Amino acid sequence: MLKKSQKIIVGNWKMNPSSAEEARRIFLSAKKQALKLKNIFIVVCPPFIYLQQCKKLFIGDYIALGGQNICKEHSGSFTGEISVNMLKNIGAEYCIIGHSERRAMGETNEIVALKNRVALSAGLKVVLCVGEKERDINVAYLDFLKNQIKESLYKVERKYIKDIIIAYEPIWAIGSKEAMTPSDIYEMTIFIKKTLSDIYGQEEALKVRVIYGGAVTFRNAEDIIVEGKVDGLLVGHESVNQDGFRRIVKTINEIN
Repeated sequence: MLKKSQKIIVGNWKMNPSSAEEARRIFLSAKKQALKLKNIFIVVCPPFIYLQQCKKLFIGDYIALGGQNICKEHSGSFTGEISVNMLKNIGAEYCIIGHSERRAMGETNEIVALKNRVALSAGLKVVLCVGEKERDINVAYLDFLKNQIKESLYKVERKYIKDIIIAYEPIWAIGSKEAMTPSDIYEMTIFIKKTLSDIYGQEEALKVRVIYGGAVTFRNAEDIIVEGKVDGLLVGHESVNQDGFRRIVKTINEIN
């Protein structure tokens, strides 16, 4: 169970690895780190096909499993989709929703909002991804981000705000050699909190954890957390790199 004092590290494996045995090795490595490091909480989000296998490999409340996506419908003729009940029944507690790679496939804010409501009402915790495609000198990206947050949370009730984590992932930084500067991350964290405050009020907005994703490595993780003042990280590529992920979580764990 995630404690208030802990930083949260969400490992998004994306469409990796290619074998169940490699998935087992990666998960056991993450589990080993979670057992040793008390100042962080790890959420592992493997491809759906590996979730049940991962669930069998851990006991306790020091690590959690999450899905990378869900269907906005509960059941029916939706070939290839995964329902919220399937995800819950296989052992997931979290779900990534609105990832930029899903949005690039045509997922709109309206669809994201529907998925959020389905997941939250079923008892899942949501990692809601938001972020601008590019930055412009007229700062139109701020309006883009504000609208994206508001529309992605459309009709999400106040009582669910405690179960939402906002993952800020500027799309232009994903897969790049350099993450966003910590000072810029801090500014965007404040902006996100202000936007949430406009929707739900300041008291509720302060309950929401904001994490950062985009070119995260062990080299920049500490600066992002300390200077960027975020509550954790959404780690993509490095989450399936056992050594890289180990070094990230160890670095974050040692921050006072």
